[in-house]
Amino acid sequence: MNGPALTAHPAASPAADLLRDVQKRRTFAIISHPDAGKTTLTEKLLLFGGAIQMAGTVKARKSARHATSDWMEVEKQRGISVTSSVMQFEYDGHTVNLLDTPGHQDFSEDTYRVLTAVDAAVMVVDAAKGVEAQTIKLLEVCRLRNTPIITFVNKLDREVREPMALIEEIESILKIDCAPITWPVGQGKTFRGVWHLLHERLMRFTPGEASASGELELIEGIANPKLDQLFPLEINPLREDIALIQGASHPFDIAAFLAGQQTPVFFGSGINNFGVREILQALIEWAPSPQPRDGGTRQVQPTEAPFTGFVFKIQANMDPKHRDRIAFFRVCSGRYAPGMKVSHRRTAREIKLANALTFMANERVASEDAVAGDIIGIHNHGQLQIGDTLTEGEALGFKGIPYFAPELFRLARPRDPFKAKQLEKGLRELGEEGAIQVFQTTAGHNLLLGAVGVLQFEIVAQRLAAEYKVDALYDAASIATARWLAYPDEATRRDFEREQAAALATDVDGNPVFLAANKYNLQVTQERWPKVSFHTTREHGQRVSHS
Repeated sequence: MNGPALTAHPAASPAADLLRDVQKRRTFAIISHPDAGKTTLTEKLLLFGGAIQMAGTVKARKSARHATSDWMEVEKQRGISVTSSVMQFEYDGHTVNLLDTPGHQDFSEDTYRVLTAVDAAVMVVDAAKGVEAQTIKLLEVCRLRNTPIITFVNKLDREVREPMALIEEIESILKIDCAPITWPVGQGKTFRGVWHLLHERLMRFTPGEASASGELELIEGIANPKLDQLFPLEINPLREDIALIQGASHPFDIAAFLAGQQTPVFFGSGINNFGVREILQALIEWAPSPQPRDGGTRQVQPTEAPFTGFVFKIQANMDPKHRDRIAFFRVCSGRYAPGMKVSHRRTAREIKLANALTFMANERVASEDAVAGDIIGIHNHGQLQIGDTLTEGEALGFKGIPYFAPELFRLARPRDPFKAKQLEKGLRELGEEGAIQVFQTTAGHNLLLGAVGVLQFEIVAQRLAAEYKVDALYDAASIATARWLAYPDEATRRDFEREQAAALATDVDGNPVFLAANKYNLQVTQERWPKVSFHTTREHGQRVSHS
């Protein structure tokens, strides 16, 4: 079930019930550079939300416990998140949908997809390292949709950079205004807590004593003499910082935050549970409830009665015992009910949603009810693809996030020739899932893997061995880049395919692809065929349209 039931007033109408339930939803992703502490923060948010009883030991490889959001075997071994997990929990009368994203840059496509399914994001910044490369890319993706962002500056219990310098760096590099909400008192061994600028009180940090249920010691008022007694060395620099912040920084503006122009900034230590509650509270109080979505032909309002939504992720073999494939589906409007029938817009077929799942931290339970903002899992036997729209009849098509042209390629072949069909099946399923891009060459019908980062090849090889029992060889391919093709007419298509047969392939959805041996080869072909369009991106689950 979807957590504790939110009981309606006996006289409430279905429309009023839907409005109330949608307003209680908060759906957000956590984004960061690798090692900034994102998985730890995810764990602690679940701990504070009451979704788990004990946080996993993320780094301790000898420990039997691992981070709740890292369910795949390879993630447990490496201590990195390479898939995006979805977790739902109740907090302060709200239903919170938390989407963890891969921090590793080699899996950026999976993160881009997840960011289409959320209404807000929490950006984790390492206080020692500041803004890093992956953070910049992720923020650019958030900016495409004007996603509201809450910033958590993490690891204040270590020796870190000056908070004022961190704020300046976030503003200058990420081009977003910062509104400090809490401010650190000391750092590393002298980290004493944070001053809450809006509530005008100090939340005292005591190492080893912070817990999900324990109350923090609060000291009200910056002039309080108790602060001078407790922190004689740190209190005057704090007062100077506060005066500077109040005079120079942007005051928090909820409208600017919701427009994605300003980020409220919190300081803390995720590993010590310090500052986590404030993040949750900010999400509940400030982050938007589910927002309208571009359905292609019109804007779809979250409180509309007809059920609509889209698939943003496919995950194969979440339960290796059952060889299952789950389509992660963002509800955009209406209300899910078990057994309901919906229209699958890409195939124009009706399908029955019989046993949808809700993801409650590290367990999956049958979903009895879901509204806009919720993420449900639909058992998928190959009929659903990333980008697919499901509705109760209306011809909508929610805008997807694109595939990006890969620039790393490998030719895959089975070590055992008798396992060729198993290899093809495994690669097609992983390709549909989005774990890697899979192409089949027109000449020779070879299977070609395309990736954004090298680590994708390693993960796919491990998953093929573990989940499909296929040991494969991966040979280097003399290809520099790929482009999706769109032809102006049938005659041009025939002529181009006849001349370029050796450089052609199709992707998992049957789209034509040109494989360039090098950038010069691509340029020459484009100049020779000016009427043919060479696309660097295409939307998930959609065919590249004719130019």
